[in-house]
Amino acid sequence: MSSTLLQSYYDAFNRGDAAAMLALLTDDVVHEPSQGAVRTGKAAFADFLTHMNRCYSEQVIDPVFLTSADGTRGAAEFMLEGRYLETDSDLPAATGQTYRLRVGAFFDIVDGRIARVSNHYNLADWLAQVG
Repeated sequence: MSSTLLQSYYDAFNRGDAAAMLALLTDDVVHEPSQGAVRTGKAAFADFLTHMNRCYSEQVIDPVFLTSADGTRGAAEFMLEGRYLETDSDLPAATGQTYRLRVGAFFDIVDGRIARVSNHYNLADWLAQVG
């Protein structure tokens, strides 16, 4: 079940289907980004997705999933291919640069829904690729 849930999450991500992603989350989901403040709740996660979809076009490539025996925790490793569309905050100016990053993500799963998403990637690598 957990691997299927995570695959559904990334399938929705690759389609740009924020509503389908949100449907897989608990109402009090915790989002721990690689950089930045922790967000709590579906509304905060929805705002994050809106922001990300405005600034970036990304695809998850060849995800590999690991899940605990009891189905309460999961992890994913994948390559993220993207295009930087709109300048994000104080990051370098966006000019349509492309990038490819290795990403690790960790999940808590409660009652068949994702309760925590923690994403980790190498920001210095991304900066070197888009800078």
